[in-house]
Amino acid sequence: MTRRTMLACGWLFAGATLACRPADTSHLTPEQESRFAQEGVLFRAANLTFRYTHDAGTRDAGWENRVASIVVTRQSVLIYKNEKVGIEITPTSRRAYQVHREADRVRISAGSGSSREAWSFVPADSAEAWTEAIRAVIKSSKSASNQP
Repeated sequence: MTRRTMLACGWLFAGATLACRPADTSHLTPEQESRFAQEGVLFRAANLTFRYTHDAGTRDAGWENRVASIVVTRQSVLIYKNEKVGIEITPTSRRAYQVHREADRVRISAGSGSSREAWSFVPADSAEAWTEAIRAVIKSSKSASNQP
């Protein structure tokens, strides 16, 4: 194989590798960055594989893996893919939310009945600490989960 052929193969391999790499999902607007900085970021992870489950408990239930990012502050939880929001829990959120830890996986459930969905992920560090921080955000919100 000539040097020229080897270089061409190297460039093809590099190009194919870059094309297969998932896109970065962690871009936030300057306003969001500012808001989260003011709220105090507790946890942040970019480009995680989330298992998204929809219509849980119904015959239309299903799931898929989605690459997304997450930010947890003292007041908010945001699962997002750049500007597209998967779940956002804030102090004014009224939707029913729950969080559970299953071994090293954290599962956030949103909604109830046929509109129920769940986002679960494996954090790089303590799943227990992530779960407790998310649970505190839910408890401080107006979530239907907090209603008697």
